[in-house]
Amino acid sequence: MSTDRPKLVIPAVPDRADREILLSRLADFEAEQAGPLDIKHLAILLKDEAGATIGGLWGVSLFRWLIVELVFVPAHLRGQGLGRDIMAEAERIAIERGCIGIWLDTYDFQAPDFYESLGFVPFGAVFDQPPGHKRIFMQKRLAI
Repeated sequence: MSTDRPKLVIPAVPDRADREILLSRLADFEAEQAGPLDIKHLAILLKDEAGATIGGLWGVSLFRWLIVELVFVPAHLRGQGLGRDIMAEAERIAIERGCIGIWLDTYDFQAPDFYESLGFVPFGAVFDQPPGHKRIFMQKRLAI
C-alpha cells in the first residue's frame, strides 16, 4: 500500500464529473450506514401556452424524506393558488413514495409564512446568509 499522501487540487473551474465521483462515493457510504437511499427526483412544472417551463418545483426523495430544492411561481401568477397546488401535489407524491416528511429551505424575504400556512415548521436558520437576512430550514411531518 502506498504511503504517499494525496495532494489537494483546487481547479479554477470545477468539473461536473468530479462532483459525480464524490456523490457516488458518498452515496455508497450513506447506504452502508443507513440503508438504501432510494433516490427519486421530482419535478412539478408550470408550463405556458407554448410549452415553456415558467415555474414549478424541483426536488428529490431519499431516506424517506422529500427534499424540496427549488420552488418558483412567476410574480404575475402569485396569489392564485398555484404555489399551494404545487406543494399539495409534492406532498401527495411524497406520501405515495412512502416519505415520512418534507423539508426545504427559504429566505426570510421569500416565503416562510406561505410554508407555515401549509404546516411547515422551522427547525433551524443561518443568519446573515445573505447579509442582513436569514436562510430558514423548515420541515413537515407526513401522516402515512
